[in-house]
Amino acid sequence: MRASAGKLAANPFELNQKLAKLSRPWVFTNGCFDLLHRGHVTYLEEAANLGGALIVGLNSDTSIKRLNKGADRPINNQEDRAAILAALESVSLVTIFDDDTPLALIKLIQPDHLVKGGDWIINDIVGAREVQALGGQVHSIPFQYQRSTTNLLARIRDPM
Repeated sequence: MRASAGKLAANPFELNQKLAKLSRPWVFTNGCFDLLHRGHVTYLEEAANLGGALIVGLNSDTSIKRLNKGADRPINNQEDRAAILAALESVSLVTIFDDDTPLALIKLIQPDHLVKGGDWIINDIVGAREVQALGGQVHSIPFQYQRSTTNLLARIRDPM
């Protein structure tokens, strides 16, 4: 079994078992991570530097469909996206969630740090109140590279 396979948690029981083995403080972020690009990788590295372990909540395929990212999204299925994230050195654990938001997952994990990208205002980050109520911190990490999957797909479809 590859080391990255050990970074995947398929259900709440498995998630709790794997969380217990991670170093604190725990950092949590979430997203679609459909076509992984430099912006994603840099953001995940910066998030990981905030604590002892980075936990990524990955939107399921059906959850992405509900986000109206486009009829053909996600490009990569949730198993592929999870495997790619788990292969990153900065990522300690990946779990897939099917809800519209990661709030239930955040309440379950109770991270010490909640992180989103610089396009999010801290007060608008789902789970911010809950994490702060437990004494945790919430971060909006500024983008170092202006990249997006939507823009990348547009360039692929129309390279001119």
